[in-house]
Amino acid sequence: MAVPGQARASIALTPCKTGGVQCGTVDVPLDRAGVIPGTIPLHVEVLPADGAVRGVMFLIAGGPGQGSSEAFDLSPGLNRDLMRFMFPGYTFVAFDNRGTGKSNLIDCPRLQASVIATAEQDAALAAECAGIIGPQRVFYATRDHAEDIESVRAALGIDRIGLFGVSYGTKLSLAYALAHPNRVERLVLDSVVPTTFPDPFDRNVLSEMPGTLSSFCASICKAATPNFSGDLVRLANKIEAKPIKGKIIGSNGKLKNVDMNGEQLLTMLVDADLNPGLAAEAPAAVHAALAGNIRPLLRIYDLDLTSSALRAEDLSFGLNAATNCADGQFPWSPNTPPAERRAAIDSAVGSLPPGALGGFGNWAARIGTAFFCEQWPSPSGNTELGPGPFPNVPVLAISGGFDLRTPTANALAVLSSFPQGRLIVVPGVGHSVTSPLSDTSACSQSAVRQWILGTLVAPTRAACPRVQPLAKVVGAFPARPTRRSLSSTLVVASKAVRDAEATFFQAAFSSTGFKPRGLYGGTLAITKDGFKLTRYSIAPGVVVTGNLAIVNIGPPVGWKGTIRVAGPAAVAGTLRFSKDTVTGTLGGHRVKGTY
Repeated sequence: MAVPGQARASIALTPCKTGGVQCGTVDVPLDRAGVIPGTIPLHVEVLPADGAVRGVMFLIAGGPGQGSSEAFDLSPGLNRDLMRFMFPGYTFVAFDNRGTGKSNLIDCPRLQASVIATAEQDAALAAECAGIIGPQRVFYATRDHAEDIESVRAALGIDRIGLFGVSYGTKLSLAYALAHPNRVERLVLDSVVPTTFPDPFDRNVLSEMPGTLSSFCASICKAATPNFSGDLVRLANKIEAKPIKGKIIGSNGKLKNVDMNGEQLLTMLVDADLNPGLAAEAPAAVHAALAGNIRPLLRIYDLDLTSSALRAEDLSFGLNAATNCADGQFPWSPNTPPAERRAAIDSAVGSLPPGALGGFGNWAARIGTAFFCEQWPSPSGNTELGPGPFPNVPVLAISGGFDLRTPTANALAVLSSFPQGRLIVVPGVGHSVTSPLSDTSACSQSAVRQWILGTLVAPTRAACPRVQPLAKVVGAFPARPTRRSLSSTLVVASKAVRDAEATFFQAAFSSTGFKPRGLYGGTLAITKDGFKLTRYSIAPGVVVTGNLAIVNIGPPVGWKGTIRVAGPAAVAGTLRFSKDTVTGTLGGHRVKGTY
């Protein structure tokens, strides 16, 4: 008879994807205590090492909610090449955690469709999701995911493993190291989440946010605002007290009402560390909203809502809820009834010292998991991890200087437990640093490779050169020209193109394939080499139509193309854009400028 909690002794691997990838299934118990019957089939993918074998690296995706087999697609392509570059000589294992991808995916449709809701709305949807999952929701804690790693390791017959975790994958890797320290060879942690996080009130995120934004904007936001972080603090506190509401043009071309409060603004801003277009638009949009022009801010909010939509197969919000609501270090005991938790939350938030939330009022704590999990059925929170201690193994932590959700302070806290720990910081880069679309300098990826090969000569804490953003920061939004002139037309048309470049990234990084609208009309459509504008407008009375193509990947990305300018507030003509220069003819007159 099998011992409760024991995986099958072996796994049959068969060719699946192209390029030598092999797939199999490891059946693991739903309940490792053996009380509740049932198993979960874990989908496993293995890519054998290319050349001499150094070891085995488990690739652990984030969320929680991402399946690693798709997040780290081992088919021939860019991601596979990157993994083999960073980890020469390693066999790769990527499996979908229970509740993700192809491992009994959890799908809570209404929660999945909620991108940036209020705390009350999200808490209600989380509780609804708990009902969909049923009583087995207690078996999706990080502790359970860590034991699944151990089951896959045992089934593959591997003695010791390396773990490369990204975001939540770093927490899971650390949890595995606590539970099975003698099975860990080394750890690579990209965008670090300590085992006690996420913080129930997101104090680490909020306290670091103003400084992170100031650092990001140090030399690139002057045309948008002299003080982005100060603008954000003032605006967020202001609109939490009195939410804003206005009209924008939706993706269907019709006017729609959009409203926003402070917590929705902060939640949106956190997305900027993964969204180059949002990062480029936000400084000017926040500044404009402080001055009374809320339309640009509501538009990028709506674009973020649309572009952030994900399928459960990409990231299961239901699994995310089940794991975070099991793990959370909440101000209530696990068996406290949901109806009694608000008192504990209010007491904890009321006791926060001044500045704990980075200049935002205590209301900002609502973006944390305590409010999200308030209505999650008992038991909720404080699920224990393995006893530890951490193994004394080599650890490399990588942090982005523009990472708003897992700031560098996280990595420093974790590395204090590892005598052989080293830290690489990449200024200007956001979350998921080693992604080829994040650290385009390849400094962090090269550091990982050198560390694996034993040739990394950087000090214990080192910084890569600052990486410029993919999209140039958009300058101040223009008003409708008071009169038709060459200068005003050139300025507004140039700003429209710069805005479109940023908007391109919000659409290009989306899985929904939507067609963004201009601030005052028109469309942007993705093409094979860039985008096409049709009567695109960011100021009333001036529209631009034409095509721009990517001519170099930068950063920042370089563009080239031609547009036609028209509209009752414009001098009609044609403009050509190349890198940062604009030339052309308006009303029969030659014009030239920068944009």
